[in-house]
Amino acid sequence: MAGDAEHPEAARRGPREYRTEELARLAGITVRTLRFYRERKLLPPPRREGRLAWYDDHHLARLRTIGALLERGHTLTGIAELAEALDQGRDVADLLGVGTPTEEEPIRLTPEELAARFEGQVTPENLAAALKAGYLGTDGEEIVHISRRLLDVSSALVREGIPLAEVLAAGERVREHAEALADLFTTMVLRHAPEEDLHRLRPLARSVVDAELSLALDRRLSKRD
Repeated sequence: MAGDAEHPEAARRGPREYRTEELARLAGITVRTLRFYRERKLLPPPRREGRLAWYDDHHLARLRTIGALLERGHTLTGIAELAEALDQGRDVADLLGVGTPTEEEPIRLTPEELAARFEGQVTPENLAAALKAGYLGTDGEEIVHISRRLLDVSSALVREGIPLAEVLAAGERVREHAEALADLFTTMVLRHAPEEDLHRLRPLARSVVDAELSLALDRRLSKRD
């Protein structure tokens, strides 16, 4: 640490980079396997400097993710499709909105952690649907879910035997209704109060929705008895 302090140029270094042999060693694979992954487009292209290929920590994280997913029984074809879906996903800043106030807590996961939450159901189709719906965003090699609560609920529903595809489809329908309710609430409040009161009165809107949903479930369950 002291050495870095004595050399200002050390603080100006960019992200760490690796030659092919070093990256393979750190990832616990052979150079031949690394090149095979590149040919299968499992890795983003390296930075080129003449004939030299330079990799960074994102490449290392991707290789470790590939290894973890292979251990969980995923095929290379499936991993390639998942990687393509992630690479096309929205950046986390675009997903969450920088500086946007929210009561929801985003949660960061590696691809293998996401796969563990939804055992066998993190297919390219489901991943693409979640990315398109805005539930997931990407930040380098990490995945960011917009809401820990929604993630916990959806994984609990899947554990109860409901397919993830149906959970995602239901979530989109719920979001449509939630958007309409949010519009109704904000329009009503702004007719009688300044905009800054919206945040203060927000818990009232949540309470109304929670109570009405509870009553609706009571009515639906009583019809089935």
